[in-house]
Amino acid sequence: MNATAPLSRPVRLSVDCMGGDHGPSVTLPACRSFLDQHPQVELILVGKAEALVPAAGWARCRLVEATEVVEMDDPVEVALRKKRDSSMRVAIQQVKRNADGASEADACVSAGNTGALMAVARYLLKTLEGIDRPAIASVMPNQHGHYTTMLDLGANVDCSAEHLLQFAVMGSALVSAVDGKEQPTVGLLNIGEEVIKGSETIKRAGELLRAASLAGHLNFHGNVEGNDIFKGTTDLVVCDGFVGNVALKTAEGLAGMITSFLKQEFTRTPLTKLVAMLAMPTLKRFSRRLDHRRFNGAALLGLRGLVFKSHGSADALAFENALNRAYDAARNRLLDRVHDRILETLQALPGAGPSAAQPEAPAARHAA
Repeated sequence: MNATAPLSRPVRLSVDCMGGDHGPSVTLPACRSFLDQHPQVELILVGKAEALVPAAGWARCRLVEATEVVEMDDPVEVALRKKRDSSMRVAIQQVKRNADGASEADACVSAGNTGALMAVARYLLKTLEGIDRPAIASVMPNQHGHYTTMLDLGANVDCSAEHLLQFAVMGSALVSAVDGKEQPTVGLLNIGEEVIKGSETIKRAGELLRAASLAGHLNFHGNVEGNDIFKGTTDLVVCDGFVGNVALKTAEGLAGMITSFLKQEFTRTPLTKLVAMLAMPTLKRFSRRLDHRRFNGAALLGLRGLVFKSHGSADALAFENALNRAYDAARNRLLDRVHDRILETLQALPGAGPSAAQPEAPAARHAA
C-alpha cells in the first residue's frame, strides 16, 4: 500500500451532543477538554439549541441545531425514517461528501443507539465499493500493556468467509493508520489453532486470509483462540459480530467482577483495609489498566465516511477518548487507507469481493 501522509490542516469532527445515556452533561465537558488538549482541532457540535447554549462562544467550534433526538430505545425504523432532523443524523450528514468531494467534517462521533447509528450512517454515507457490510471495530487491553483490535463486535451476526476477509482488510487499515504498524498481524478467531478446526465458513475464511497474506496484502498469523485476545498474540482479531459481541461483553463483565472482588477483599477487615492503603498505588495502576473508559470509541468501518461509536453510558473521560480515536483516524487518513487496502486485495483476489467490479476511489482525498 502506498503511504498516505497525515493531514496537515486542522481535523474537523462532528459530535452528536444529544446521544447516549447522559447527553450534553457528558458530551459538552468532554468536547471542552478535548479542545483544550488539541489546539488545532475544530468541532461541529450538533444538538438542540438550548442544550448547546453552554458551548456558545467556544473557539474553534460551530454549533448546528437539530430539533430531534434518537433515544437509546428507539427502533431503527424510527431513527431512519421518522426522525429526519435528529442530532445523530445531522452529525453524520456533516461527514457526507458533496459532488465536489468536500465534507464539513472529517469524522463523526456519537454515543447514541448502536443499531440506529449503523443504519443511519449506512443510509447516508453508503458502503465503499468492495465492501458488503460495515463492521464495528474496537480494542481490548492485552498483557503487553497495549491493546488488541477486534472486529466485528456486533454489526453482523451471520458472516460469510468473504465478509471475514473484508473485515481483516479494513481492520488492518485501522491498526496501520492509528497505531503506525504498516503490516499488523491478523488472527482469525477459532476454537483451535489448527487449520482443520472450525466451521466450514471459518475454514474458507482461513484459506482466503492465507492467500491474501501470500500475495502480500495482509500479515495473517493464523487461527487464534479467545485467550489470545488478551495475550496480544496478534494486533488484530477477526470474527463475526455474534462471537465478537459475546467476547466483548464477557470481557467487560469479567473486568467488573475482578474489580468488585478486590474491593470486597480489601475492605473485609481492619487489617485488609490497612493493606489496601499500603497497596493503593499498585491498585490504582491495576485499576487503570482494566479501565474500559480508556478503550472507548469503536469505528464503523466500510463506510464512505468515518463514524465512531462511543459507549452509551460513557462519562466525560470515556467520551473524550472516543473523540481521540476519531481524531487519530481522521488525521491519519483512515478512509483512504481502507480504500487502498481493499483495492489491492480485490485486485489480487478477485473472487474474494462481492463482485468483479473494482472499488471506486473515494469522491476526493482530504486536502493535505
